[in-house]
Amino acid sequence: MADRPLFFLTTLAITIGVIFSYSLSAYATLFYGYNEFHFFIRQLIAGIIGIYLMWQVSRFDPEKLIVKLGFTLFLLFMVLMFVMHYLPESMATSAGGAKRWIRLPFFSLSPVEFFKIGFVVFLAWSFSRKFSHTTKVPLVDEMKIFAPYAALFLLAVFLIAVLQNDLGQIFLLGITLALMVVFAGSSFRLFFSLLMGALILAIAVIISSDHQILRIKLWWANAQNFVLSIVPEGLAKSLRVENLPEPYQIHHSLNSIQNGGFFGEGLGNGLIKLGFLSEVHTDIVLAGIAEETGFVGLFFCTLLFCAIIYRIFKIANRSENNVFYLFCVGAGILLSFSFMINAYGISGITPIKGIAVPFYSYGGSSLVANCLAIGMILSISKKAKM
Repeated sequence: MADRPLFFLTTLAITIGVIFSYSLSAYATLFYGYNEFHFFIRQLIAGIIGIYLMWQVSRFDPEKLIVKLGFTLFLLFMVLMFVMHYLPESMATSAGGAKRWIRLPFFSLSPVEFFKIGFVVFLAWSFSRKFSHTTKVPLVDEMKIFAPYAALFLLAVFLIAVLQNDLGQIFLLGITLALMVVFAGSSFRLFFSLLMGALILAIAVIISSDHQILRIKLWWANAQNFVLSIVPEGLAKSLRVENLPEPYQIHHSLNSIQNGGFFGEGLGNGLIKLGFLSEVHTDIVLAGIAEETGFVGLFFCTLLFCAIIYRIFKIANRSENNVFYLFCVGAGILLSFSFMINAYGISGITPIKGIAVPFYSYGGSSLVANCLAIGMILSISKKAKM
């Protein structure tokens, strides 16, 4: 029998996301001239599809499903990410100067959301064959084993960071890749080597993109006063940067969190959504939740999400099949860091990356893709030892 707590916890998180897609989209519906239920209905439909898909996928035998479905997602959506760049504007929606969605009848498809799930399946399948917890090899040999994965990751960098101008997703995939390699049985020496390589690659991507440089400036404009207050005065003077752009998003998201207090302003009574920040129901949803339901509501949503991650890692720990174990670990890492990157961004700890909060943020592609991953984990749970 599939893991029922995981199914119901995920369904509850989706329900909360659907509710806030209505509560937090008030200004967006007026701005775009939509019906007041526009975003609510679309997210509700995506939620129903996601829950149904999660249930149906959970009924399959994981031995026959996981690898085949994962490879299909991996290859199909890799091709779509490349093709999307060359589609006309009438067929592809742009964001940040790059095409990120394919326009289809009644909805838009974000290929990267499904590619991430396929990417994790591919890594789980391949790592289970290449790395071992029992056999220790020199770092040079580990680097040789890892070289094809580095080439694959660079391809993903080109498709996502270059063609789509989306460094946040690459950062997320990089973390997932590095941690999965450790769980697969590699040494920590390889892990730290990968971290250094990823840092160099990230710096190279950032300095080559005006959009990413602006995000760093916006973050530092908000963070420098606090950071420089705890370092020596001479160093603080040399690090301080004047005339930085106004950190608009971070200021308003922090104000909304403060405004929410302990119990919040009440569902539907938040101010941040009234034009202070655009489309709060998407990437800034946690700030909107904090304002309307306060610390209590945000704590509950965080606790609920942690319970989902706990169930995923518990299933991973009980899985005797190494591919299934690594997939559950990878999916848990992917979901966990999506939440953390978003939470750190709206609180000003790190630059805002524009990554959706799993199950809570508005967005059909993200929701359905994550439900697909949960369905695969539920299928695996039937084979896990008790």
